[in-house]
Amino acid sequence: MRPERPQPTVLLELYRTMLLIRRFEERVYFLFLEGEIPGTLHQCQGQEAVATGVCDALEAGDWITSTHRPHGHALAKGVSPRAAMAELYGKETGCCRGRGGSMHLGDPDVGMLPAIAIVGGGNTVVTGLGLAFKLGRTGQVAACFFGEGATNEGAFHEGLNFAAVQQLPVVFVCENNLYGASTPWERVSLVPSVAARAGAYGVTAQVVDGMDVVAVRRAASTAVAAARAGQGPTLLECATYRFVGHSRSDARGYRSRVEEDEWRLRDPIVGLRHQLLEEGAADEAAFDAVGGEVDAVLDDAVEFARSSPDPDPAELLADAYA
Repeated sequence: MRPERPQPTVLLELYRTMLLIRRFEERVYFLFLEGEIPGTLHQCQGQEAVATGVCDALEAGDWITSTHRPHGHALAKGVSPRAAMAELYGKETGCCRGRGGSMHLGDPDVGMLPAIAIVGGGNTVVTGLGLAFKLGRTGQVAACFFGEGATNEGAFHEGLNFAAVQQLPVVFVCENNLYGASTPWERVSLVPSVAARAGAYGVTAQVVDGMDVVAVRRAASTAVAAARAGQGPTLLECATYRFVGHSRSDARGYRSRVEEDEWRLRDPIVGLRHQLLEEGAADEAAFDAVGGEVDAVLDDAVEFARSSPDPDPAELLADAYA
C-alpha cells in the first residue's frame, strides 16, 4: 500500500498530470472554436484530480475503461499527448488511427480500452476485463470511470453485482459532478449518495473528495490493493465538478454562477499548488518549470497533429465487423 502522504516529488508529478489535463482541455477548446478540430467535445476541466489520483494508484499493467468525457483519463493513464491530439484531429497517427475522435480515446499499449460513449457502457465491459484477469491469475486490476447519471442505467447494477458475486479485481469510480448532462442528481434519485447503492450488492464503497488529488489517490490505492489481493470490487464516489458545460453547445443555464464560483474555489490544481507552497515542498520556480514543460509538450502535440496525414479513404471499412 502507498504511504498516507506522498513524497514531494510524487505530489509535484500529480500536479504536472493535472496541469497537463487542464491545459490540454483549454488548448483543445480554442482549436475547436477555430475550426481545426471536427465533431464535438466533452471536457473535464475541474475533474482532473479523479483521473490523476486513480490512475496514479494503478500499475502500468492495469487497465481502465472510460466515457464520452475521456481526455483526462487518457492522459492520466499514459496515452501520449501527441496521439491524443492527433485523434481529436482525426489523423492516421491518432491513438485510434483517427477512427474514434474525442469520445473514443484509448490505447491498449498503456492499458486503456478505447472509451465507450454509451452511458454506463464501460460498467459491464470492465467486468469482462476483471474476469479475464481473475481467470488468468495475472494480478492485474481494472478500473471503470463513469458519471453519477450512469448509475440509473441497468449496466451499472449488472456490472456491480456480477463483479461482487465473482469477486473480480475491479474498482468502480463514479465521477459525481452533480449533473447528468443538465439534470441534477436529486431529480433522478431519492438516494442522496451513489455510494449508498453499493450496499445492495455487498460492495465496499466510499465517498471521496474528488477535488483533492491526494484523497483520491489514497482511496484508490486502498481499493486497488484490495482488488489485487482477491477481495473483490470497491465503489468510489468522487464528489467533483466540471467547470465547463456538458458539451460545447451547453451554455450551463441550469446552474447558478454562485454555485460555479463556490466550486472554483476548490480547484484541485490551485489547491495542490497552495499545499506544496505552504509546506515548502516546491517553490514558484518549480511550478514555472512544470508549466513551461507542459506548454512545450502541447505545442509539440498540436504541431504533430497538424502535420500528420489523414486516414486513407480506401481503408474506410477496415476493422469494421458489423
